[in-house]
Amino acid sequence: MINNRTSRLAALASSVLVALSSATLHAEEVQIKTQKLDDNIYVLFGRGGNIAAHVGEQGTYIIDDQFAKLAPQIKAALKELNPNAAEFVINTHYHGDHTGGNEVFAQAGAHVIAHHNVHKRLQEKHGEGSDFLPRLSFGQDMTLHFNGEHARLVHFAHAHTDGDAVVFFDDANIVHMGDIYFNLGGLPFVDVDGGGSVDGVLNAVQSVIDSIGDDTQVIPGHGPMSNKAGLKTYHALITKAKGMMLDAIKQHKTLEAVLEADPLGPLEIEYAGWLPKERVTTLFYRSLTGEIN
Repeated sequence: MINNRTSRLAALASSVLVALSSATLHAEEVQIKTQKLDDNIYVLFGRGGNIAAHVGEQGTYIIDDQFAKLAPQIKAALKELNPNAAEFVINTHYHGDHTGGNEVFAQAGAHVIAHHNVHKRLQEKHGEGSDFLPRLSFGQDMTLHFNGEHARLVHFAHAHTDGDAVVFFDDANIVHMGDIYFNLGGLPFVDVDGGGSVDGVLNAVQSVIDSIGDDTQVIPGHGPMSNKAGLKTYHALITKAKGMMLDAIKQHKTLEAVLEADPLGPLEIEYAGWLPKERVTTLFYRSLTGEIN
């Protein structure tokens, strides 16, 4: 049984890597679309995590930077907003579709900022001294005072990963959620192997809901722009899925039996090719049972 589970997880992990790799192979086909949110803040949609750009008299900084091969298109889109290179890059977490451009932007003069755990995981992947690594890292919170905005970076432990940061633009009434929020009509990717958990995602989403207004603009890690109502719907869906999974775990015990029972089936939601229902079910199971390894 253990061998079957290990093989299943290995196959699923491999499919994710293939999906992420293929996203970078045809960079020339990707168009970066820019949406203005207020006088200083824009969101850039491409392939990978949504990018926020803050543009003002002091310069430009961005939140996340997608894949390295998309850096020329991203830079071109940013240049239309401000001719100067980005001063800072904030990473919401360590995944490659949010940090893949770190090296390119760092070598162009940007200073990368992220949580301590992002630095740790990127160091494990790229090695000490790599330009992929943040040059500034923080623990619970940090504030960037730039362009007349006091952007608050707040860490939420064991949510999507163990290094998630939500960025609050309090003056502009905008928040960037990173991959704590997948606004795609489905369930989140809970990166259990990266320190994430279902309860952590729920706690983080509820905390943001409690701290923003009905008119706050919410930038998700993936998907179109949203708001507080969208976050509430997302939280309710995850809560329902968690309840279904806990009932299935109590009744069927093993992962194999739970997968066979298909507890998430009644939700009738769509799943991405790189995050099929079987993988979502497996990750929820591992999180809710504490089966991390």
